[in-house]
Amino acid sequence: MPAHASVGVVESSLDQLIPVEFRADLVLELRDASGALVLAIVIEVQRDMDPDKKFSWPTYVTLVRAKKRCGTVVLVIAPDAGVAAWAAESIDLGLGLGHVEPLVLGPAVVPEITDPAEAERDAELAVLSAVAHGNGPNGFAVLQAALDALGRLDQEHAMVYFQVIWSGLREPMRRALEALVMERQIEDEARFPFVRELMDRSELKGLREGELKGKRDTLLRLLARAGIAVAANESARIHACTDIATLDRWIDNVLGAKTATDVLS
Repeated sequence: MPAHASVGVVESSLDQLIPVEFRADLVLELRDASGALVLAIVIEVQRDMDPDKKFSWPTYVTLVRAKKRCGTVVLVIAPDAGVAAWAAESIDLGLGLGHVEPLVLGPAVVPEITDPAEAERDAELAVLSAVAHGNGPNGFAVLQAALDALGRLDQEHAMVYFQVIWSGLREPMRRALEALVMERQIEDEARFPFVRELMDRSELKGLREGELKGKRDTLLRLLARAGIAVAANESARIHACTDIATLDRWIDNVLGAKTATDVLS
């Protein structure tokens, strides 16, 4: 028994007068060929150390086990190695007589996939690799491989997986992935159809608009330095252009051009 100074009799009913909502990130049921439930998995995504989780995770296990009447485990997905180690610690329920030991999916057990061919063979594993190792020393190569794998998937899955990867990245890798996405969009739009919709509805749109504005400004400055007059309709055409490759071509055309028509050809 732990050292104590007093004993008190408290409410013995385990019902909660003030209900507290316990909501896990995801609960999976495993069933056998006959449809019988054989295991329930409570999945939690953990990005930071949170002492409260050491109390809520055992609650998740016991509540799901009581409701489903089957074995139940908690699986913690932790992209950070330190958080993964913390999450893997055994949770003592009291006097060392009972424990909950979370299963942890962290960087140590997820392979670092940098080979595009390997990534394309198992796109989901490539996504997990990007989440686990995208912020690491080989993060850019891991992200490149994962993006190649996404290019082989249907648009719906590719968009979801991309957002999962992107949300787990820190700076500067988040910006690096955004730049890589835009580069791939220019190189092969047919293979990355999900990119345009992402740019239209996510934070990538702001980055893309910033790059477009920078290209337009550069083009106009080069024209001014070259002494090339730009008519109102030509200026409007430049400002209306939303294709980065076209703007790059126009910028290259300034060298040796005599008129704005030569540049915008």
